[in-house]
Amino acid sequence: MSVRPILSIGDPALRAPGASVSADDLASDRIQGLIDDLVDTMRHASGAGLAATQVGAGVRIVAMEVTSNPRYPYKPPIPLTVAVNPVIEPLDGEVVEINEGCLSVPLRGNVRRHVNIRVRYLDRDGNAHDEIKRGLTAGTWQHEVDHLDGVLFIDRVEDTSTLSTWDEFEIHHRDEFIERITAFSDRLGS
Repeated sequence: MSVRPILSIGDPALRAPGASVSADDLASDRIQGLIDDLVDTMRHASGAGLAATQVGAGVRIVAMEVTSNPRYPYKPPIPLTVAVNPVIEPLDGEVVEINEGCLSVPLRGNVRRHVNIRVRYLDRDGNAHDEIKRGLTAGTWQHEVDHLDGVLFIDRVEDTSTLSTWDEFEIHHRDEFIERITAFSDRLGS
């Protein structure tokens, strides 16, 4: 296990879609080692999630976890989740505007995400999952799966005036966003 370098915007590998992982590959030491490294790297960077494509591994694997993360105090908990070959299906047309950040992009900006989604994926042991995700957790899933398709959150920012650095977000926008997104989460009961 080790911490890998996280690619930054501009690296062409971030724009390349990840390849599906076969059952044989998933069981391999190489892929299991990659998964361990993804978890270590995500935790080291205090991220809520990390896609394999962000560390230059062109496969469809993401790791997600939210505990008491100071970068995202408004996010509901997500137990450590490794998703292999994830597929997302929006369940309805309801969307919410989320101010997102990314370990590969030194900016934050507002992105519209589906509120209610179905996710289908394999865990690291090859077990199939079919789950419903809502609210900010659904947003985290959509952000990470976008990475596997070569899409960065800034591609989905409709109003570029919402872009800011992390520092400027903390000074000028954090409190308003946390108040708005907390009211939204309370409405959902999540």
